[in-house]
Amino acid sequence: MKRTLIAQALEASEACDSITICGWIRSRRDAKGFSFLAVNDGSTRTHMQCIVDNGTLAARELPFATNGAAVAVTGTLTASPGKEQQWEIHAQSLKVLGLADPETYPLQKKRQSDEFLRSIAHLRPRTNKYASMLRISSEAAFAIHSFFRAEHFTYVRTPILTGSDCEGAGELFRVTTLDPGNKDTSEDFFTKPCRLTVSGQLEGETLASALGRIYTFGPTFRAEDSRTPRHAAEFWMIEPEMAFADLSDIMELAESMLKSVIASVLDSSANDLALFDRFIEEGLIAKLESWTREPFAVLTYTESVRLLEQSGESFVYPVHFGVDLQTEHERYLAETYCQKPVIIIDYPKSIKPFYMRENDDGATVAAMDVLLPGIGEIIGGSQREERLEKLEARLAKQTQTPEDYWWYTDLRRFGSVPHAGFGLGFERLLMLLTGIRNIRDVIPFPRTPGSLEF
Repeated sequence: MKRTLIAQALEASEACDSITICGWIRSRRDAKGFSFLAVNDGSTRTHMQCIVDNGTLAARELPFATNGAAVAVTGTLTASPGKEQQWEIHAQSLKVLGLADPETYPLQKKRQSDEFLRSIAHLRPRTNKYASMLRISSEAAFAIHSFFRAEHFTYVRTPILTGSDCEGAGELFRVTTLDPGNKDTSEDFFTKPCRLTVSGQLEGETLASALGRIYTFGPTFRAEDSRTPRHAAEFWMIEPEMAFADLSDIMELAESMLKSVIASVLDSSANDLALFDRFIEEGLIAKLESWTREPFAVLTYTESVRLLEQSGESFVYPVHFGVDLQTEHERYLAETYCQKPVIIIDYPKSIKPFYMRENDDGATVAAMDVLLPGIGEIIGGSQREERLEKLEARLAKQTQTPEDYWWYTDLRRFGSVPHAGFGLGFERLLMLLTGIRNIRDVIPFPRTPGSLEF
């Protein structure tokens, strides 16, 4: 079936005697002598208004053209007298390709709660909000790849199945072919414990040791029983790694990447962003535009703790040197104190993973987090420990088994160089771009504790 995308039809420069569009009926309004069908095919937020005159051949299908039904409409593309659209189609033929029972179709023409829409995740992409979010997601992913390509990074793929625990938190999903209760991993598929990865960083470091600049963009998993609006069990990470680089290099890279992606999405997705600016977060577009212009603030962890202690705020989690900053602390620093994106650097060694480079003070590591107003942490990264003796000492003191990392320590034996990298949670980037506050609503099929329905 030769058809024109609705996005293309709406951008037409002139009328057309015959055009065919396909899509789903979002709404229908009957008037005396004709019916209006709002049809959308997912290519744009804007619907195509199709007018079906009673008494024509096209009208024979009208009894079956209910909300949610899939249709093909052929007709003339003419200028619309209405203010909401430039073009409309006067139907010459209407064919219902897929019926939708009007009694049970759950997406009616009214605003429905996010909670309800999560229960019908297989249908919610047909709503304006989620279709717009998914198109923005596509544009953001393309912008990320374009940014790294322009910066001469090589795109690589790292394993989903792993025998290593990058973060040392132990919150990994086990993958096994053994029967329940059988703990003898020597009989398992890989003959050793296998888990779903929480990060491609360690493997990424090996590839950066040969290619110089690499990045990954893939799924990661965390078996953390967290039910907050910011956490999911399955999420996607962008993880660049740079050889011959230090902490300042990745701070600059992270800020440049965020600004580039935001600017690209502002340019490519203005129509979809307008929906979120109007209904989700008023002033969203202006805020995003300001973030592309202003330099990010920079604070050390020590400075941040002092500011939090002197703030006069009553935090749920008391703050003092040596504790990990909580979301409430991060948001105070970004929203109240700096009132713009801020990069926190030089965290205590005791709260960070083994691979982060120890600073000269012996108490902190060359780590950084990028915090955004309304979001909190969106990027976490560090300069990696390139000194073999320091790395082995950190491994010995933490929960990892040093023998499992023989290949990782080999990198420090054979041509070790200063190198650094970070991780960006893609879903949190989408929350930033759309103003959506729950991570479950920027993932088509969210995986959270107790949720594996679709």
